[in-house]
Amino acid sequence: MFAAGLSNRQRLHRYGDSMTDMGDDSQDQRLMALEIRLAHFERMVEDLSDVIVDQGRAMDLMTAQILRMRERIVEVAAGAEGSPQDDRPPPHY
Repeated sequence: MFAAGLSNRQRLHRYGDSMTDMGDDSQDQRLMALEIRLAHFERMVEDLSDVIVDQGRAMDLMTAQILRMRERIVEVAAGAEGSPQDDRPPPHY
């Protein structure tokens, strides 16, 4: 499991903080798998961020529409207050 003929200091230098060279291929594969997963997560975060921005824009538009509708309802309600004559049926009825 230890690199033959290497001192502890040489092994530390050669393999970073690792004292052994066991499973270099396995560690490389694990590292690659983690990097792939990280790339997928980064892409997912970007996609979700785009969705949030789009939803924020849609909410802003809907809020503006609701405000315009409220103003229109107030205008219509203010103009709808009429005289009792407005409640009578038309003459041809």
